Amino acid sequence: MDMNEIKEIFFQECEEQLAELESGLLKMNDGDRDPETVNAVFRAVHSIKGGAGAFGLDDLVAFAHVFETTLDCVRSNKLEPNQDVLKVMLKSADVLADLTNVARDGGAVDEGRSRGLVKELEALANGELPSPSAAHEAPAAAPVAAAAKPTDDSGFEPIPFSFDGFGGDETFEISFKPRFELYSKGNDATLLLRDLSRLGEMSIYCNMDALPGLDEIDPEAAYFFWNVTLKTDKGEDAIRTVFEFAEWDCELTVTAAAEETAAVASEELPMIPVPFDLSALDDASEVSASEKSAAAVAEPVSNVTPIASAAARVEKKESAAAANAAAAAAAAAQNNAANNSAGQTIRVDLDRVDRLINLVGELVINQAMLSQSVIENDATGTSAVNMGLEELQQLTREIQDSVMAIRAQPVKPVFQRMSRIVREIADMTGKSIRLITEGENTEVDKTVIDKIAEPLTHMIRNAVDHGVESPEKRTALGKNPEGTVRLTAKHRSGRILIELADDGAGINREKVKQKAIANELIPADSNLSDEEIDNLIFLPGFSTADTISDISGRGVGMDVVKRSIQALGGRISITSRPGQGSVFTMSLPLTLAVLDGMVVTVAGQTLVVPLTAIVETLQPEAAAIHSFGASHRLISIRNSFCPLVDVGRILNFRSTQANPVEGVALLVESEGGGQRALMVDAIQGQRQVVIKSLEANYTHVPGIAAATILGDGRVALILDVDAVVGASRGQALRQEVSLAAAG
Repeated sequence: MDMNEIKEIFFQECEEQLAELESGLLKMNDGDRDPETVNAVFRAVHSIKGGAGAFGLDDLVAFAHVFETTLDCVRSNKLEPNQDVLKVMLKSADVLADLTNVARDGGAVDEGRSRGLVKELEALANGELPSPSAAHEAPAAAPVAAAAKPTDDSGFEPIPFSFDGFGGDETFEISFKPRFELYSKGNDATLLLRDLSRLGEMSIYCNMDALPGLDEIDPEAAYFFWNVTLKTDKGEDAIRTVFEFAEWDCELTVTAAAEETAAVASEELPMIPVPFDLSALDDASEVSASEKSAAAVAEPVSNVTPIASAAARVEKKESAAAANAAAAAAAAAQNNAANNSAGQTIRVDLDRVDRLINLVGELVINQAMLSQSVIENDATGTSAVNMGLEELQQLTREIQDSVMAIRAQPVKPVFQRMSRIVREIADMTGKSIRLITEGENTEVDKTVIDKIAEPLTHMIRNAVDHGVESPEKRTALGKNPEGTVRLTAKHRSGRILIELADDGAGINREKVKQKAIANELIPADSNLSDEEIDNLIFLPGFSTADTISDISGRGVGMDVVKRSIQALGGRISITSRPGQGSVFTMSLPLTLAVLDGMVVTVAGQTLVVPLTAIVETLQPEAAAIHSFGASHRLISIRNSFCPLVDVGRILNFRSTQANPVEGVALLVESEGGGQRALMVDAIQGQRQVVIKSLEANYTHVPGIAAATILGDGRVALILDVDAVVGASRGQALRQEVSLAAAG
């Protein structure tokens, strides 16, 4: 692998670490004080810093270092992670993500915001807590210190961490015991000890009591550990910084001790002195691993001074070996448990998965064509070929389900992205907003995830800007000053439902209606229901904003959201209660590749009705059909009446209504609520079809969601059930495109 490939892997891992960071901070913001949550947050920043250092990304390293230092104060219980502290940390996580994106894609970050947050983080690390009022404000740009480093090409000024202020020389006792993982990851104990020696005056002793006989040595094991006495004016943080890239792969303890105590302790330790010069290892590349191992073992042996009786040494060696064996067994058990609990993953280029999806789709089509040919030539359906085709159909379905599962991903990354948007818009509007997410692990096809981010972002901005009131107004209304926005995802009937709810003022229907009349979107004498008024916000160019701002009010509103969701084969609906809030519901397909459908015939045309929309099928009887008004009909189903919709008439396949008794009724349930009985001429059968975009290959056709290829090679149109149901309610379809030409 070349360096660019390695760097790309690093940035992919950064995305995972940033998601882990934000997830952990949000848990802490909700009151989670589990040490493991705090450690996970710290490790995320620590890992980003370590990888960035390897690639020389100084800006990212500088900010991550200050952030990490503050998190370490939380981890060591020196800093209480209250709401105001976590507001600063969540903003810092946003800046860390910005710096990562700049390092990968180029560009620049907001220097004022970065410097301001650096100062806030340093203040928190020094015990200076932010005031509640300041925590809600955007950080102001901090003045550049005269001694600061000059800015580099990215425009961000690295902020060096200073170890000043720790007083005079202190003596520390350091125990450093590597695990085998330290060496397998390319670290070197000798080089770590060399860097440690540069901090001050150091005495070092190597403990080799756990070293077995030559015939029992495991070349991948770690047998030595070191006790170090260090006198330095740099402080404990400087010592731990030396081991920061190896901290998780060794047992490290650092304790402060008086010089006299340290001297006495060093005399009593049954250790072997290591006299070779660590400072001579400045060029690590000149010393091979075998040479360093030989230096660590062979050279000290010639300088051993008897310091304990042979019996005592044997006893200590046996106890040390037993302790090491127990520790190794515990570590092995822990590693095995971890390996068993966490599944292995592999990174695959998405283009390869897309190609596999397309090939499986073609396999499904060809399998359907082959089955159709055999059925036409085998009337009995009992031949060995026919039976083999049934097995092939089952295997094809299993392959398709497995491949689709590869593309399925949780909506968690998109939901986490919304947390940042809520924070930013809340700061801009001076509001206090709490985002609650549910169903983050709900899985959906990656193509759907990629395309819902933009409409969801606009809906979030709209909810915070228009929906939730200011803290002062909420207090006056007897509400909690902190508004709530709830984002949920769940599966229902083969689709995914995403709901965005707020506890704000709800839709001001009178204002919406008057705005629509003023913009000549509806006649002044329109008599609209509450539902119809609510849906006016989806009209192109509609906005209730009184002033144009960076948040909303530019004439690009909810109509864009609606079109984006419809392009995915989805629907959006709204319910609102004045004074209590609004709920936007998006219904989307789980995948944009395949669906299970019912193949039907309407006026000589072949259509596919998505199976997830069908409740049941029935053969209408003359006694169950009732006329309603001049042109409407109802069908009686189990002592209830349901509107009967002639699909051929709605789609303009025919000019007159067909006789219901001569056809078949499909009882469907639309996303907008309510049931309708769709009347078709005949049912050909149920099958899985591969979705082909009609817009990409032809143009948009009203009432049609997509197209597919049947087993006999013909193109069939996939019915847009919600559009047909909407048309039956009086929402006329656009007729500028001839469906006959499209079919």
